[in-house]
Amino acid sequence: MEPRLRGRAASAAKQTIRRLPATGPVKPCVTVVVPAYNYGRFLPECASSALTQEGVEVRVIIVDDCSTDDTALVTAELTALDSRVSVIRHDQNRGHIPSVNDGLERVETEYLVKLDADDLLAPGSLARSTALLEAHPNVGFVYGRPAHFSGAVPKARRARTRSWSIWPGREWVAARCRQGDNVISQPEVVMRTDRLRRLGSVCAELPHTSDLHQWLRLASIGDVGRINGPVQAYYRVHDQSMQRTVHSGELLRFRGRRAAFEAAFEAEAGALEGAEELREMFKRSLAEGALECACHRYDRGRTEAGGNSTDEIVAFALDIWPAARRLPDWRALEDRRAVGVERAPRHPRFVADALGRRALMEMRRWRWRQTGEL
Repeated sequence: MEPRLRGRAASAAKQTIRRLPATGPVKPCVTVVVPAYNYGRFLPECASSALTQEGVEVRVIIVDDCSTDDTALVTAELTALDSRVSVIRHDQNRGHIPSVNDGLERVETEYLVKLDADDLLAPGSLARSTALLEAHPNVGFVYGRPAHFSGAVPKARRARTRSWSIWPGREWVAARCRQGDNVISQPEVVMRTDRLRRLGSVCAELPHTSDLHQWLRLASIGDVGRINGPVQAYYRVHDQSMQRTVHSGELLRFRGRRAAFEAAFEAEAGALEGAEELREMFKRSLAEGALECACHRYDRGRTEAGGNSTDEIVAFALDIWPAARRLPDWRALEDRRAVGVERAPRHPRFVADALGRRALMEMRRWRWRQTGEL
């Protein structure tokens, strides 16, 4: 059986809802958990983006992981100015995920958000997300469109929801397996606290992809929703972020995704209908992604980059999908190897392939912004 469902049949179960129900008279309660380590300079804007949300009751829990900058001073000022802010201080550095888990344990509201200290919520995002969750009790979490930025925070723009998308959880998991990637940045997600409680603590053994692992498990026990239209959160890209430091590198990303998928299928995802077929999907998809990455390195004339060799990335593809030599991307890689790394960037055929790949990436990026799917 072909392990990769394609086209309309793959997403037939998704609902698009355009006539949205009115917001109820009772304001939903949301807790925003903010893990912070030496990010005192970002905390005031981060906290303000949560505390100024309209249409919801908000609480903010900041977990200071024994910061050595001015985080203690900043958080003291925040708690003095607003009683909705509380702080957990660690007397020694425990790490990012233990800090997250400490904060999550203190949540007492129906809904929660995990917001890194360098990120921000968009105006109105919590009201938009909780409206969907209130209308669809089986939806375990909601996400939307994040705006990635560096430098100054983008000017906030108020916007109305265009529509909602609702996926049966199994279909959403299947889409991730077909693509082998994560479509969520993180700050744009609002979760049901009781669903997260069912999963237990965030997995500390997956420091790079604990979020993907969490989304897969949540989708395995409930439906998934998305807010279409407005920006829901702002995701900061900077040189000191964990994604640019301890979690950087192509091979690390592939290995992290593999670990997240495998751990999810050892848990709730393993009970989904057709779980073995879904496993084969993500294995093949990750192998294809690794081989495509290897081809891209030849097209740039850089087979040694990011601390990993191209041979290591190819070995990953063969390890996760032993039949990788029969994939089209393997033949494309062999053609580049035959030409050589010095000539490949100038070879007309490979230049055309690179341009086509770039156009496809732009199309997928546009689709992701519009629909939340790659």
